[in-house]
Amino acid sequence: MNKKIALFVLVLGMIIQSAVVANAGTATIENKGEHSYKSARILPAIYHSANTDLSDLRIKNDKGGEVPYFINTGYQKRQSESHQYDMELINSYLKDKAFYFDYILKTASDSDVIATSIVAESNNINFAKSVEIYGSYDNKNWQKIKDDTLYCVDNHIKTTISFEEPQKYTYYRFKLSNNAEQISFHRVYLEYNETQTEADYFLEEIKPDYTVREQGSNTEIAVEGLKNLKLAEIIIVSDSMFKRMLVTPLGAKEIYHLTFGSETYQDTTIPMDWQISTEENFVMTIQNNDDAPIKIDNIIVRYYADELVFDGSNSDSFTLEYGASEDKTAPEYDIANYKNLTLKQDMDALKITTIATDEKEEKAVDYKWIFNVVIVVIGVLLGAIILSNVKKTQS
Repeated sequence: MNKKIALFVLVLGMIIQSAVVANAGTATIENKGEHSYKSARILPAIYHSANTDLSDLRIKNDKGGEVPYFINTGYQKRQSESHQYDMELINSYLKDKAFYFDYILKTASDSDVIATSIVAESNNINFAKSVEIYGSYDNKNWQKIKDDTLYCVDNHIKTTISFEEPQKYTYYRFKLSNNAEQISFHRVYLEYNETQTEADYFLEEIKPDYTVREQGSNTEIAVEGLKNLKLAEIIIVSDSMFKRMLVTPLGAKEIYHLTFGSETYQDTTIPMDWQISTEENFVMTIQNNDDAPIKIDNIIVRYYADELVFDGSNSDSFTLEYGASEDKTAPEYDIANYKNLTLKQDMDALKITTIATDEKEEKAVDYKWIFNVVIVVIGVLLGAIILSNVKKTQS
């Protein structure tokens, strides 16, 4: 009897496993171009079936061998900005054994002049001076900026004083503890040097399939194919005149499309800020209250894509495998250790095509069906146990 029970449990487990197994898929990457390194942008259909962290992605060459890769989310762009602003000496004097040099911007500006450093060039040699730097907007109220040192000793020269943070003063003052060497500056100027790093991400746009249904006083929009996408924004396209609250699984916002004469005011864009949908259908709800539903003309989705980067010099084509197992961990390839150098190389952009899903494993999870199977099996098991106990009692 115990063997029969074990067999029932085994069969039940196999049934449930077959119902919930993850979709496994493959896609083709055709090779082209003259460069060794290749990039291939991941498509929504692959995100949908792959693990959320893309840990199950594997690239195979035309001989079935594994191809090392890394995932690139975008490029870093550096922008440098540099300006110089000459200053003019307006006063120099001795006070309490300290010597002062006061400067003003040589050319007036309608906007703030931002400085990251001040430079004082001198024809003097063999000196080292401790200096206090002050700033003022009106030549009356002075604020100390910092202490530093200027020197010219044995061809070692320091004429630049860098500020801890950008300054916007119109007047600047040098205070020297003494000036026995009669140090003077033939040119003083402000510098602004700033380097900003911006990330350039791969922003893609799709018009996914969707269905609309009216549910009481609400309009429900079920958008397909957004699972695992890093969403940037969703746009509702409609020519209706409205101002309604829209609720999504990842946030809510008031959207509107208003026309008065020749003027149109609209904001139907819902920012998603990199949030990831984990649902098969992304359901949004428009709250109509007592108004008639609006007409939905289209849905536009923008998302941040990733690229696979790999050395594709030794194969005519590649196969991308994904979705085989939720337990698969991300591979660790050596190419990731020199990622920054690789991204500086010229590379060919390849397209992912011929996406195929293993039909034997492409099964939706029907929990109601599983529940019914479990109830039937438990009923059979209990019946068998009761019948067995009755027979033992009678004997």
